[in-house]
Amino acid sequence: MSHPPSDPHLGFSYRVRKTGDVEILHQGRLAATLRGHEAADFRQQAGDEASADAQQLMARITGNYKRGNERQAAAHPRNRR
Repeated sequence: MSHPPSDPHLGFSYRVRKTGDVEILHQGRLAATLRGHEAADFRQQAGDEASADAQQLMARITGNYKRGNERQAAAHPRNRR
């Protein structure tokens, strides 16, 4: 079963395979595969993919998200030019 992306800004969707594995897609391309208890936990947490929370969950799992510290990191002496 494939689920379309709900937030065009994030572009995540997922599909559940017959084996119970979950494939997380970003812009239609495979970004991560969850198996076993990770897949079961994801299905329970994701619930309604149309929610922004589900999109953020998929972003965190794939590592494709901003961490919120970019502004602080730019001011760090190591990053100054």
